Amino acid sequence: MAKRVYFAFHYQDVIDFRANVVRNHNFTKGVEGAGYYDHSIWEESQKKGDLSLKRMINTELGNTSVTSILIGSHTYYRRWVRYEIMKSIERGNKIFGVHINGIKGRDQLTKPLGANPFEYLGLQISDDGKRGMPTVWDGQRWAWYSDLDPFNITEQPIDKRGKNFQLSHWFPTYNWNTDDGYNNFNDWVN
Repeated sequence: MAKRVYFAFHYQDVIDFRANVVRNHNFTKGVEGAGYYDHSIWEESQKKGDLSLKRMINTELGNTSVTSILIGSHTYYRRWVRYEIMKSIERGNKIFGVHINGIKGRDQLTKPLGANPFEYLGLQISDDGKRGMPTVWDGQRWAWYSDLDPFNITEQPIDKRGKNFQLSHWFPTYNWNTDDGYNNFNDWVN
């Protein structure tokens, strides 16, 4: 059965068409062939206030069980992509990243891989292993992430308690081109 996937991405990657290649590849295979329904929203942070945008993201995430982060050149730096990732963790969604800079853009050129946002976000595990405090790398140290409060998590083993882990510790990242995303995306979702 097809799953509902939320796509998080930097809006520039939509303009360049890279994000659209991934998001729309199911149209050529049909929803069941692709293995997912697309649930994403357009970044409208310039038109809406912070609270309104958080509500919109939360509503759209509410209908999903998987979050795919489409990683372009500056995705790691985008505030709302960070929120979408952290909120997906809080919800318990399956999460994975997909590098998309190898996809030819509107200009028919590719770009070097963008930084992995999972390297710049973390989770501080509570001493009892039952709560996670979102963290973000500020360029010099790990700091508390201000857009989301600590939340309950699956109880972590003793060796992880009281420690901060980069999200890359838990979540895989694929490359659309070299990992054959067109044929393997369904496997990544499932």
